Amino acid sequence: MKKTVAILFAFIIAQFQAQQGPYYQQSVKYKMDIDVNAEKFTYQGKQTLEYTNNSPDELNVVYFHLYWNAFKPNSMMDQRVAGQGKNGDSRLQKDGISRLASIPKDQEGAQNIHWIKQNGKDLKFEVQETIMKVYLAEPIKPKSSTTFTMDWDAVIPQQIRRSGRNNREGVDMTMTQWYPKIAEYDYDGWATFDYIGREFHAPFSDFDVNIKINKDYVIGAGGTLENPSEVKGYDAGAKIKAEKNKATWKWTAKNILDFAWAADRDYIVKSFDVPQGPKVFLVYQNNEKTKVWEQAQPYITKYYQLMNAHFGKYIYPSYAFIQGGDGGMEYGMCTMILGEAKDIEGLMGLMAHEGSHSWYQQMLATNESVRPWMDEGFTSYAEDYVMNQLFPPKEPLPNPFAEKVNAYRNFVKKGIEEPASWLGDHHDNGTAYTYASYIKGELYLVELGYIMGEQNLAETLKQYYDQWAMKHPSDRDFLHIAQNVSGMDLKWFQNYWINTTKTIDYGIKDVKYDAKSTTVTLINNGQVPMPVDFSIITKDRKMVSYQIPVNLTHTWKEKDVYGDFKTMPYWPWTQKEYTLTIPYSKDQLSVLGIDFSQRLADVNMENNFVEVP
Repeated sequence: MKKTVAILFAFIIAQFQAQQGPYYQQSVKYKMDIDVNAEKFTYQGKQTLEYTNNSPDELNVVYFHLYWNAFKPNSMMDQRVAGQGKNGDSRLQKDGISRLASIPKDQEGAQNIHWIKQNGKDLKFEVQETIMKVYLAEPIKPKSSTTFTMDWDAVIPQQIRRSGRNNREGVDMTMTQWYPKIAEYDYDGWATFDYIGREFHAPFSDFDVNIKINKDYVIGAGGTLENPSEVKGYDAGAKIKAEKNKATWKWTAKNILDFAWAADRDYIVKSFDVPQGPKVFLVYQNNEKTKVWEQAQPYITKYYQLMNAHFGKYIYPSYAFIQGGDGGMEYGMCTMILGEAKDIEGLMGLMAHEGSHSWYQQMLATNESVRPWMDEGFTSYAEDYVMNQLFPPKEPLPNPFAEKVNAYRNFVKKGIEEPASWLGDHHDNGTAYTYASYIKGELYLVELGYIMGEQNLAETLKQYYDQWAMKHPSDRDFLHIAQNVSGMDLKWFQNYWINTTKTIDYGIKDVKYDAKSTTVTLINNGQVPMPVDFSIITKDRKMVSYQIPVNLTHTWKEKDVYGDFKTMPYWPWTQKEYTLTIPYSKDQLSVLGIDFSQRLADVNMENNFVEVP
């Protein structure tokens, strides 16, 4: 009887774990040999890929991304840009017409797969635009590994979006998402979204990459250069080792999502070490347009020190800021950014944003195609947090995020907002995508700080990093930590803020003064319930604050860096109005209002403050 009960109990536990989806992540090791024809902007590629299936599932097919297949007329990316017209990404169009439609035939992107084998056996495969489906010769069983080998050639596309040849600043090659890249497989299945122009997702991988290219080129990449004394630009005493006028660059990287590089004859390379941080490489064309880069070192050093202290330690040995691409885009251990900058603050704003992706796109590798708000939004939060300290505003703001709150407030008035929960490539309006992913994603954290207190938010971000760095967390994982740290129920807020476009709108409806007190009636004109921080400033310049919790959290904010609060009875979310009486008469009051910290993303500020005559 006891044995039967034990077996039954084990069965029930196993079923529960299966339903919950026990955490795992796949393991990938790439070894590549690349031969670049710089004159024709093509390359030949050979690749060996060791794939370990750590999932509980048997895999009968695998998928690869062939991103460059998007850069040609009538591709899905071209169709999407044409369909959106002037509402789409301005970098992909000119006067509302897709730039992809006019790419010359010899500059179309192409990744031509010659063959792929599994453990030496030829495999059948289908190329479906930017996705390659591969039928396996033998299933990959759970907890087992297999080896793929493949041979392909590629045409480096005209630079339209992120990748490509001859960007607008004259960089010869921006090589990003440039190789057949195996897709991520997790509890949600294969991550096989077509590339339409937005974001990426991939398993953590190790890379061993040999790039053979004309010896006059300098390469910047996200990784470790293993032979700096044999190539141009990294070692002043280098003796370039060339064969048939080509040098071979040997790069390695461990546990990153992708390997990216760029090449140009005019690059210079500068490097420095951040104390307790990475070795930083600046790879750029040294000319009048890039002279601001000379000022960057002390700011980058302080940037990493601030990020390491507040958001978790950058774990990789190096990071490269590389001139290339079409704006700014993050990759493993590097970013591609345009080189021209008006001033050091503008350059550092771009560097801080792209660098912060190392936390929320790389180390905390959420699926940014599905939840772009977790990557772009959290990254933007880190960017503003750090930039506020690197370049303190001339006129102090109530908080580092006040400008973003105000930008959101103004955007909502346009009536084109789309929910942050939409898939990255499926937003109908380019500006709406930006606000859903960057702004609302950032304000998700700002509003959480308002609801549960900044100390609790900082602890949540720290624990999020500690528990989930080098994994693939979801919003559910982050929310679980936030609720544990704060003791609050926060599911309601996430649902409103991420899944809807409903707005916050509280106001002061009425104020009545008595001989020894003042009675204030507040009103909720919005659709999103929130706690209310109500404050007064007295005639003798003292501030007194009251916290009116919303009953949905069931636990109230105990402290906040913006001051101490006297906690009032909660405001039921179903109740339209709320009245409180404070022990101050009219002649004692100067100003009273809602949220002096200006973190609350209230869409109508006109009725939030009252100056007492």
